Amino acid sequence: FFLSPKLEKQTKGKAQKQICQVVLDHFEKQYTAELGDAWSRVRDVLTSPWCWQHALLLNRFSQCPGLESSLAEQGYHPAFPAALPYLPAALRCYIRTAPGRFPSQKHQPGKLKEYFLLNAASLLPVLALEVKDGEHVLDLCAAPGGKSVAILQCAWPGHFQCNEYDDLRSRWLEQTIESFIPDPLINLIMVSKLDGRQIGDLQPEFYDKVLVDAPCSNDRSWLFSADPQQAVLRLMQRKDLSSLQFQLLRSAVKALRPGGSLVYSTCTLSRAENTDVISLLLNSCRNVMPVDITDMARGVSQEFAFLSGTQQHELLVLPEKGRAWGPMYVAKLKKMSST
Repeated sequence: FFLSPKLEKQTKGKAQKQICQVVLDHFEKQYTAELGDAWSRVRDVLTSPWCWQHALLLNRFSQCPGLESSLAEQGYHPAFPAALPYLPAALRCYIRTAPGRFPSQKHQPGKLKEYFLLNAASLLPVLALEVKDGEHVLDLCAAPGGKSVAILQCAWPGHFQCNEYDDLRSRWLEQTIESFIPDPLINLIMVSKLDGRQIGDLQPEFYDKVLVDAPCSNDRSWLFSADPQQAVLRLMQRKDLSSLQFQLLRSAVKALRPGGSLVYSTCTLSRAENTDVISLLLNSCRNVMPVDITDMARGVSQEFAFLSGTQQHELLVLPEKGRAWGPMYVAKLKKMSST
């Protein structure tokens, strides 16, 4: 994985990112077994930050005249085709195949940001959730807030709870919401700091839609762990994550009203944290059914590369050159009535 001197210079200029060998070795072993030939293409993208792409999600509450035409001049185009089963007109995301990122906007109290920089694949869980105006919605693990902001670009829930257990991340979430959502509307959003594993018992059958964007082993950032000891610790704790994810999902199912939908997402390629967690839930909860999301996947297949062979209720976005989005795992489930 040595870089040519020219590319090495380029990388150093962009960001002093150093690949953490212990993490790469671990991934090499695990993902060669799980992804087969696809892993080498994915690895090439994940270990090359200079080829990463960044999308812009426009903020419908702070329109900037001329922004869309200036994006078009720079080679950006709308990310999602109108043929998708669910695509609210107000959700506008722009991407381009060229790598690099648009300048980010700083947080200024009292001033709304015009756009949010994100990995375009992170909008897929929001599109799968299909939130409609007036619904009761829970974002169970909401920080840093990108998906909460995206949900609010799609619809205006009757009740919207954004939950984040971690104190520091919760403050980050509050700041994100404050940066994108105007005053009268912000009062309708409830930011809570509850343990996500307990929400189902505290608020049983209250929500129409629940998003569980679970804590996971974030493959992109873990590869660049600055501290090798921290990396080793993370890899040791990795096997405990699926148990936490399963508990969060169980709680989410309890919080859903019968007929309500649940979307689970992670930004890891790991089968143990993706398919295995969902299979365990489906096998242990009789009142939960998988929901087919192949229409959505088909609709966005121009822009995203997917792992083949996944089931109809799930998808896994694999980063590849020119479509360097993901990793992003998405699964959709529905709670059946108890009769």
